This record gives sequence, structure tokens and C-alpha cells, in this order.
Amino acid sequence: MIKLAIIGYGQMGKMIEKLAANYDFEVVSRIDPRLGTEICPKDLNDAEIAVEFTQPDTAFANICKCVELGVKVVSGTTGWHEHLLKLKNFVADKGGSVVYGSNFSPGMNKFYEIVRAAAQIMKNMKDYDVYGYEMHHKYKKDSPSGTAKNLAKILINELPQKDKVIYDSLQRIKADDEFHFASVRSGNIPGEHRIGFDSEYDSIELRHTARSREGLAVGALLAAAWLSNKQGLYEFKEVLAGGKD
Repeated sequence: MIKLAIIGYGQMGKMIEKLAANYDFEVVSRIDPRLGTEICPKDLNDAEIAVEFTQPDTAFANICKCVELGVKVVSGTTGWHEHLLKLKNFVADKGGSVVYGSNFSPGMNKFYEIVRAAAQIMKNMKDYDVYGYEMHHKYKKDSPSGTAKNLAKILINELPQKDKVIYDSLQRIKADDEFHFASVRSGNIPGEHRIGFDSEYDSIELRHTARSREGLAVGALLAAAWLSNKQGLYEFKEVLAGGKD
């Protein structure tokens, strides 16, 4: 079995621990300030791979510490991806191995493909305007989510009539070249994302709804298994596609 460290022992970390043995992992380390543990050789306990679900303001440092110590990393934390270029250089310099993603649900990653295909179909339908919204639990610390940003990026790239994304509330009439993507945070919603194309005559809507965090945990463990014999920096979609040899 592969020795696994869990960095961030919240709901996601506990779900990963619950499922780890099914994917041939042995959890040897649980790192979280609430447990009095930190990313160091003693607390990592000879872990070979770490799965990191923490906070946007600590994720980049957590990943770099693991790479420095020779531990491969799968990071599902969002809100830190502005540091990707720096991480790419760091991973290359240290010979490290990292998989990152804004959403480790295999279904959501297929939803990205569905939304891209829909945008390509609808891009010349001038009577239709696109919209998006997402809902998450009240504990989520970034808004919009990384998943919402990915969906928006896909649509901006595919729809020539859209030049910019607006995530904030609009206190004015929306411009034709703007794509409005709204966010809701409440209760314990695992995650829901909708993309719609609306006209005077009818409306088309695509929706992805997470029933629990289990799908994210499964995706993270699949990524960890895939990364076990890889070196470099990868996005989760490369795991699902087979990635580089």
C-alpha cells in the first residue's frame, strides 16, 4: 500500500481517510493545526503522497513544503492559482510531483466538456444570452469558486460575443458583452453549478449537482494513485485523460 498523508483534517480529509484503503493507500499522517501537527518529517511519518485540502492562504506554502521534503502532492484547495507559474518553476527545480485542480469530481470535469460543447453549438445563436450561477455551503471561503471561474473561462473563450465576466451584483443594466455569474453560500450545500442560455422564446439550462463530498474524495485518490509514478506539475483533467507518460 502507498503511504498517504492527509493535510487538512476537515470534512474532506476525513472522507479521504474513509475511502483511502479502497484505493490501496495507508493513511500514516494527519496534518492539521487543530491536531497539533505540521508539515515536517516527523509528522509526515514517511508518507509518499499527500492529499491537501486546506485554505487558500496556506495551500501554496503547504504544497511547497511537501515538495521540498520529497513528498508528492495532490491539492484540491482553490483560491491560490495565481501562484501556478511560481509553483511550476519550483516543482521543476526540485524534481517534485504535484496534481492540482479546482474540482476533483470526475463528473464536474466531464461537465466542463459538456459546457464547452454547448457553447460551441450556441455561439452563433444571437438571440440567446448566457448566464451562470453556483451554490456552496456557508463554510466555503472563496467566492466565486474555482469551478465557477473555470466554467466562466470556458464560456468566454468559446463565445465571441462575450468579453468579460461579472461576478458581483449588478446595480445597472448588464452590457451585451458581459457574462454574469452569480454565487450563493448557505447551509451545507456540497455544490451546484448551472449554465443557461436564455432567449425571448425559451431557455436551455445545464446543471451539475454534487450529492456529497465523496466524489471529490474519489477524484483526489485517483489522482494520487496516478501521480505515484509521475514527476512534474499536472492539472486534474490530465489525470482523467491519461496524462503524460
